Amino acid sequence: MITVMGATGNTGSKLTELLLGAGEEVRALGRSPEKLAELAVLGATTVAGDVRDADHLARAFAGADAVYTLTAFDPTLPDYHADQDRRGEAIASAIRESGVRHVVALSSIGAQLAAGNGIIASLHRQEQRLRTLAGVDVLLLRPGAFFEGFYSALDTIRHEGVVADSVAPDVKVPMIATADIAVAAAGALRARDWSGVVVRELIGQDLTYAEVTATIGRAIGRPDLRYVQLPDEALAAILTQSAGFSPDFTAQFIEFNQALSAGRLRPTEGSATPTRFEEFAAMLAAAYAAMG
Repeated sequence: MITVMGATGNTGSKLTELLLGAGEEVRALGRSPEKLAELAVLGATTVAGDVRDADHLARAFAGADAVYTLTAFDPTLPDYHADQDRRGEAIASAIRESGVRHVVALSSIGAQLAAGNGIIASLHRQEQRLRTLAGVDVLLLRPGAFFEGFYSALDTIRHEGVVADSVAPDVKVPMIATADIAVAAAGALRARDWSGVVVRELIGQDLTYAEVTATIGRAIGRPDLRYVQLPDEALAAILTQSAGFSPDFTAQFIEFNQALSAGRLRPTEGSATPTRFEEFAAMLAAAYAAMG
């Protein structure tokens, strides 16, 4: 049996479906019973609860041959890293208490850095926690930025006619489709063929924001679509005033973007993944058309 945290999220939902399709028994964890019900229909055993609760997680991990872990986040909370640390500590405690021996953990490119990487700094600390677990084989998956992040750009495209962010337009950024992360995680959870702590970087494509914008423009029939680099202060105002992000999360996100622009969040070596952004852009185009 395999336990999947965040089973209704971007990577977890795809991962759960892949494992069930391969005939695996899956225990799917999440916060929303309503969303988990969709996975129950597919054959998963579902468990809803607070993933900050170590005892809850230990019960959910008990009896599993392997678990998939992640530290989901809420951008509205006043102290982002404190909440991430609480989640990470609960996961590490639950692994120890449950006796599970194989863990695949979602991390990120740049998690080798302890600071200067914004929202990724807490993933560095989580990797360190997992490294201290005696007798547990841990696979740390470090993907790049998610293609899916550009869904949030569609509203700005429709109303402002641009893609806007604070990342430098011509800096190569490692990006990946979450479906490819799920494939890598599913293979590892089923094979359980590594020992000790292993880091696996997942490399989709190195793309600039200017290149991504041009690809989106072609896909939606707006070949003149432009990318606009916002000043940090302008993006911060948008995130706090319009998106409802907390000032703390916003500051961490801005630092993350600064690290991307400076080229500090780069893979050192990694496994290539198959999905190209041109393919993914077709899904963005469908979502854009559905906006009316």
